[in-house]
Amino acid sequence: MHLSRNCQFIFSRNIKSLSSIHQVQNSLTPKKSEEISTTLEMPEPLDHPDFFQVSNLFTVEDLFNARVHFGHTMGTLNEHMKQFILGSRLETLIFDLDQTAELLREALNFTAHIAFRGGIIIFIARYKQNAYLIEKTALECEEYSHTREWRLGTFTDPNRFGMMTRLPDLAIFLNTLDSVFETHTAVIECNKLLIPSVGIVDTNCFPNFITYPVPGNDDTPQAIELYCKLFKEAILRGKAKRKEFIEKYQHIIEQ
Repeated sequence: MHLSRNCQFIFSRNIKSLSSIHQVQNSLTPKKSEEISTTLEMPEPLDHPDFFQVSNLFTVEDLFNARVHFGHTMGTLNEHMKQFILGSRLETLIFDLDQTAELLREALNFTAHIAFRGGIIIFIARYKQNAYLIEKTALECEEYSHTREWRLGTFTDPNRFGMMTRLPDLAIFLNTLDSVFETHTAVIECNKLLIPSVGIVDTNCFPNFITYPVPGNDDTPQAIELYCKLFKEAILRGKAKRKEFIEKYQHIIEQ
């Protein structure tokens, strides 16, 4: 089954359950009251397919120029990634960028909604060569990052950092592997705790543990730079819209 067929259901489920599971701020949702003015109604972002206009952040050509279409060699293909493969050239697997673009837009849209609702977002990666760029991206959008070796139980062991530590509301994986075939431990921990995840999955990855998998190159610098740029912009748009809503609909929110 194509992974994107249930994305709309998963997206709606995740957004609506975040406030109870991860305590995402829901102050932007007005209380029902007969006193709320009918002349200025607060729009519901979930009613719009692209409320933050993330679909115009990139084109398929941008993905191609950033070498997102390049996978690994044919011998390393994970069978669950076959549905995203267009073909191969000189033993190198090639992604179907039309599918990548569709799934990337869904991931960016979900990310913007999390930022809009005040959720905590963490960027996670393992490759040292991309650590500086990813940490810089997280700082620029005032979020968090983890680009070092993952300590087992960072999310799942409350005795490690204390019971009062708030877990993230979204984890963005710029690569989902610890080694050539070993899934990143943080991916497993996110699944155990029902933390939604967005992840770049290369041809040798297992995509089923990721809430919003994005098939694409996960190690070329140009590709990583593009991903960072897009997710940063999605987060900033979500936060900007949140600020705009608070200023414009403050009288409704306070009722």
